[in-house]
Amino acid sequence: MGRPPRPQAPTRPRDGDGEADTRIAPDPLAVVLPALSALAAIASIAAVNWVGQERTPDGTRGRRKVGFVLRDLESCCLGLQEVFKRLNRNPRLFAGEGAAAASPLKFGVHGPRIDAGLARIYHQLMNDVASMLVLASQNAFDVMCAVEDGEIVAPEPIYFGFGEQQERLNKLVQERASLKTLVTSGLEIADALQVLVAEFRKYKVEAS
Repeated sequence: MGRPPRPQAPTRPRDGDGEADTRIAPDPLAVVLPALSALAAIASIAAVNWVGQERTPDGTRGRRKVGFVLRDLESCCLGLQEVFKRLNRNPRLFAGEGAAAASPLKFGVHGPRIDAGLARIYHQLMNDVASMLVLASQNAFDVMCAVEDGEIVAPEPIYFGFGEQQERLNKLVQERASLKTLVTSGLEIADALQVLVAEFRKYKVEAS
């Protein structure tokens, strides 16, 4: 009788081999919430319509020209639109599949297994969202300063528009919307904010 075949050592799975090479993803909500926060920073321009009226008589003008500030803020809106489009294009991780689609806004309930390609997308999006959050908050602040200093004189309906988007964001949090709803609504809000910022350009006060 011959000797029995020698058992072979298991081979390590390679990228693309299927479920064998997947890993549990970091919490997708950790990307989506900061993206929504960047939208909220832009929507906070609504407050200038009320609080901004209590300006000091010697307001300090911003260092950057208001035209550049508005351009940069609109670029932030466009960047956030692209972020939410990419979130929508990766529903396995960010838009919720199966039971995760109906799970309420809560950390720790979305943890699908993902491959190396989707892991890279996760970290790229995290990096992009972090950059957008910084830029959106700074540019929105500069726009608010320009309004307070009289460099932008816009009618109330525009501020009400920012307020409406702010309320939409508040509603998502209050109702603990699902991950899928957060991503879908985020894109809609980014679109609406971009239109409002573009409208602001019409009310820039030209230097005499």
